[in-house]
Amino acid sequence: MFVKPLHFLFALLLAFGASVPTAAQIHDPVTWDFALFDNGDGTIDLDFHAEIEEGWHVYSQFLNPFDGPIPTSFTFETAGVQTADTAASECEPHLEYDPNFMMDLLFFEEETHWVHTLSFPGAIPDTIKGYLTFMVCDESKCLPPEDVDFALALADLQPESAKPDYCGGGHAAGAFDDGASEEAPMGIYDPVQWDIALHATGENAATLVATAVIEAGWHVYSNDNDPLDGPIPTAITVATEGIEVGNLRECTPEVHFDPNFDKDVKSFEGTVRWALDMTWSGDQPEKIDGLLTYMTCDDTKCIFPPDVEFYLALNDALTEAVPELCPGGAGTITGEDEEMGEGLWVLFLLGMGLGFAALFTPCVFPLIPMTVSFFTKQSKTRAEGIRNALIYGASIIFIYTGLGLLLTAVFGVDVLNLISTDPYFNLFLFLLLIVFGVSFLGAFEIQLPTSWANKVDAQADRGGLIGIFFMAATLAIVSFSCTGPLVGSALAGAATGNFGGPIAVMFGFSLALAIPFALFSAFPGWLNSLPQSGGWLTSVKVVLGLLEIGFAFKFLSNADLVLQLGLLKRELFIAIWIAVALCIAIYLYGGLRFPHDSKLERLSVGRWGLGTVFLVLAIYMTPGLWGAPLQIIAGFPPPMFYSESSGSVGGSHGRSSDGHSSGHIEARFRDYEEGLAAARAEGKPMILDFTGWACVNCRKMEEQVWPDATVAEYLNEKAVLVSLYVDERKALPEDEQRVEEFGGKDFRIRTVGNKWTYLQASRFGTNAQPFYAMIDHDGEALGEGVGYDPDPQKFIDFLEENMARFNAGR
Repeated sequence: MFVKPLHFLFALLLAFGASVPTAAQIHDPVTWDFALFDNGDGTIDLDFHAEIEEGWHVYSQFLNPFDGPIPTSFTFETAGVQTADTAASECEPHLEYDPNFMMDLLFFEEETHWVHTLSFPGAIPDTIKGYLTFMVCDESKCLPPEDVDFALALADLQPESAKPDYCGGGHAAGAFDDGASEEAPMGIYDPVQWDIALHATGENAATLVATAVIEAGWHVYSNDNDPLDGPIPTAITVATEGIEVGNLRECTPEVHFDPNFDKDVKSFEGTVRWALDMTWSGDQPEKIDGLLTYMTCDDTKCIFPPDVEFYLALNDALTEAVPELCPGGAGTITGEDEEMGEGLWVLFLLGMGLGFAALFTPCVFPLIPMTVSFFTKQSKTRAEGIRNALIYGASIIFIYTGLGLLLTAVFGVDVLNLISTDPYFNLFLFLLLIVFGVSFLGAFEIQLPTSWANKVDAQADRGGLIGIFFMAATLAIVSFSCTGPLVGSALAGAATGNFGGPIAVMFGFSLALAIPFALFSAFPGWLNSLPQSGGWLTSVKVVLGLLEIGFAFKFLSNADLVLQLGLLKRELFIAIWIAVALCIAIYLYGGLRFPHDSKLERLSVGRWGLGTVFLVLAIYMTPGLWGAPLQIIAGFPPPMFYSESSGSVGGSHGRSSDGHSSGHIEARFRDYEEGLAAARAEGKPMILDFTGWACVNCRKMEEQVWPDATVAEYLNEKAVLVSLYVDERKALPEDEQRVEEFGGKDFRIRTVGNKWTYLQASRFGTNAQPFYAMIDHDGEALGEGVGYDPDPQKFIDFLEENMARFNAGR
């Protein structure tokens, strides 16, 4: 028996690199022998028999080779040998937790057999040659994978009666477990299998159906997740020109807490379908092409598979009915319906809140008694006055809701969906709300042309229903300097991609404006209870202006997150909100005055109470500068991982008394070639950090392991740290986009993230993050890479062993 090194270096595992002690003794805990047995039907069994020392175990064939140990496998080198199955038959393995890989694994102890049934379609060879590959571990360490050669002469063929009791316990060969005979996935590991089909649904219509079969323990995310804070939502993009697409439909997802993102998310398990309806006008396109983007995670890690490309000929579209999205009738609400059920109600309440706020502005509040008095005096009866006021209120609702409907009609659902997540549109909304907020502070007035108000007011003199409608239109125009910024805020919040969003928010806004006119017309005596107009109305306007400025930074944060500019990290965002809250509190206490403010003679209880609320909010947000979660405002600041430091504002690179670096460690480079050039120039090795923007375990390593004093010294001083983000969506230049053949299928490299995913998988045999490897000046790995493990000592072992190899090779 001869032992030779395994040919693919990426299969060596972190457990070996971190835990095999240096010793004179060479461990060899597995003894192999091989035998051939005649089955009497023209086939023969090749028996691979392993005797394993106590305390050690050998792994099953049916494991993922890119996430755990090396599975046992068999390779035949003799031509003309045909196996009955791709995998050998094996006994039933143990399924237990393996501390070397921190997962449940299938393995064998003491003694076991694998059997391949062979046949010979052509000439029968004299000798059967090949090699088997296996890996052996105990509870604390693993030995390097080995290839064991075998060469058996058919002259040594034994009769069927000589077969051993393969699996013990009186079981014969038929007791082998070959139900798991499918091959372990090779290439880039992807626990999701996709089938994309096109169904013809009309002369100028079709429906694309994407079906995902998800491995147990993994899940794929709903389209109805926030793309700016959490996992990547499943999405389908159609590239064919002239195609109008509807909303992506899906079943009701499961809502659960995902430890990868430290938040509740919406996801699917098992088998799930998405459907996208499409229409076109004019000539029928030849094909429908595009991309399906998704992300998949289990309870401990996430992977970012490449986009799934589809090219579907319309002439080949299926004529059968579109399959039911949610078989069995359960959960037949689509993701869009769910969003409408929840999101429209939230938008309606947002609109009402802003509408009630608009009532207490200097442009609107004084008009309430004036308008009600006009209707009660001009009407012959009380009932007529109430009727006219109701018509006036309905006209307000019609005007503002019509504005929301007009926006949807002009821009369309797809454009609203695009702009809701487009970074440049979010930047526009930021600037717009800043302008609105500053106008509320008195820097300038935003007004529509006076001629518009005069023309509309002239129509109001016509009387009747038409006159009442134009009175409502006059209100909308003359109060625009106060309501315009609030309407803009409402519509910004409604840019969700849902056709009902602008309508719902404007209906809520206008309903809040209309209610007082109807109520005070029905009960005019209530007018006496209204407070007098005065400086307090200006105070309301200023507070609203400061709030608009604060909320504007949410849109700037959205743009910054997508573009990864690093301009508005979590600490700076929270600091801005603290400053805004303090400004409001100080203003309400009388410590600040703006150009149109009158002198505050006394501090009312209500004003003091509201100021105290904002002061408490500012104090509450302060610990967020040092990493506190801030549940009350969760969802507004950037996510925890998008921060300047893991434990302090600014931070330094000193060390604390507990042996930890007191500052945040950040990679100097995010490009492989740039990092390698710097490493060569400085005479240091390069540490590759394969990570992701949405990888929470990556953040945990950065927060729990990297601050260790020894680790920080390596990352900051002894090596060049390069972070490669596999979920970076930035497109590569066209001359760098390409298709690579890997793992038996094409891998299209379109984005920066695709480039680093391919590099990690092709060089290191894994596409799970985080993953770390140390590289020499020739671009070769110095040893085995390591993945997520919150124990700093194991990471130190990895660094020291690889650094020793680097120094030895210089």
